Amino acid sequence: MENFLTLDFLGFFIVGFLAQVIDGALGMAYGVSSNSFLLGLGVPPAAASASVHTAEVFTTAVSGFSHWRLGNVDKEIIKRLAVMGVVGGVLGAYVLSNIDGGAIRPWITIYLLAMGIRILFKAFRPANGISKVLRQRLPILGLFGGFLDAIGGGGWGPVVTTTMLANGEPPRKTIGSVNLTEFFVTFAEAVTFLLTLGTFDWPVVVGLLLGGGLAAPVGAFLTKKIPTRTMLLIVGLVVIFLQLRTLYQLWF
Repeated sequence: MENFLTLDFLGFFIVGFLAQVIDGALGMAYGVSSNSFLLGLGVPPAAASASVHTAEVFTTAVSGFSHWRLGNVDKEIIKRLAVMGVVGGVLGAYVLSNIDGGAIRPWITIYLLAMGIRILFKAFRPANGISKVLRQRLPILGLFGGFLDAIGGGGWGPVVTTTMLANGEPPRKTIGSVNLTEFFVTFAEAVTFLLTLGTFDWPVVVGLLLGGGLAAPVGAFLTKKIPTRTMLLIVGLVVIFLQLRTLYQLWF
């Protein structure tokens, strides 16, 4: 028990709280935000991604079930995303678990920096009509999103949701369907991390879970009070700042 009652555990709790506030308000960026903070706290890349996705199994289960009950789900989107999303997530988790964390960290940082920039662009890029071509290519998008989600500790929402919304997909059905699909992807990633790493950093996982659970109603409240564009700008700038800070520490 004493392993949990530390300043580090408090940091993980705060990370889970902040990440869930962001995700609850935007429907995306839980993984990118929490992984960014964990890497900033010095957690190794594989352990950070494994911890984020283990905690996220529970949060996505609740979120996906809620969207399903509210009718925010398009079964066609789920069918096209789920299988290849799981394949991509398993591949990414396996790759991240079998490479040197120090060697991959700069690349993950660059990837997360790109995700932060993408979120900023999302704040200003309008939808341009539903794309039938995109619908046909959803399995490829799922594979790509799942792989990058595991490698970077987050990115399923920023990659998949933003791509679909930018191409004119209905926001309610898109967010609900992508969130429900994310449960299957994160579950597959968490199992892969457990099989390859052998164990999890449980103080990190528990801290993220407790912080995220407490923050859930806060995120819902912010969704009603703060404009989406404002939240996207905040998230994008925070993620970019954290990655620039990490790159500075690595290079200087």
